Amino acid sequence: MGQNKSIIVGVAVAALVLIAAGIFYFSSQGNGAGTAAPNGMADAPEALVTPGPLGDLALGDEDAPVTIIEYASLTCNHCAAFHNQVFPELKEKYIETGKVRFVARAFPLDPIATAAVMISRCAGDERYFKFLEILFAKQNEWAFQENPVDKLKAIAKQGGFSDESFEQCLADPELLDHIRQVQKRAYEELKIASTPTFFVNGEKVEGAMPFEDFEKIILKHLSES
Repeated sequence: MGQNKSIIVGVAVAALVLIAAGIFYFSSQGNGAGTAAPNGMADAPEALVTPGPLGDLALGDEDAPVTIIEYASLTCNHCAAFHNQVFPELKEKYIETGKVRFVARAFPLDPIATAAVMISRCAGDERYFKFLEILFAKQNEWAFQENPVDKLKAIAKQGGFSDESFEQCLADPELLDHIRQVQKRAYEELKIASTPTFFVNGEKVEGAMPFEDFEKIILKHLSES
């Protein structure tokens, strides 16, 4: 019980750090120094094309004509709806065919969302999206429960975490700083205040929508490429 309480306190502190900062085919991309804008985003603001200190994690061809950057919180039910209902078709039809590169960035809305995305990053670059998929699919089983950290730990253990590695991940200051910087930049410079928020070749799209509506935006940018 004492251990679990210390984890909750640590996650709460992480959230307070974010608030104090003024925020309420697989590929990875390094830090922002000298980063070239992805395809279709030459005119996008620097704050959008610059990844956080630990780099972006993305799915799809780096040379895809359309780049989608998502800002999401793992405790956001609209984000879960997108990932559970829209993303599978988006992945099959556009990401896996080389037409879209999809970048997932964290914008956690609360302490447990911060913990969840930290665990997803600690799972390793190649398992990051799988953890996101599972956590969104099982959102009601952990995010809104009486003891969400216990529920999150149980899911993490199924994915290979031990008690020790789980706690070490949540205590990682470098990872927390990465999340803080990404969210701070998004809030202050991109004016993101809700999730999910997408940028499709730089065009801001707020909120989850049916696949058919999201596809129209993608097709518009594909026709311009």
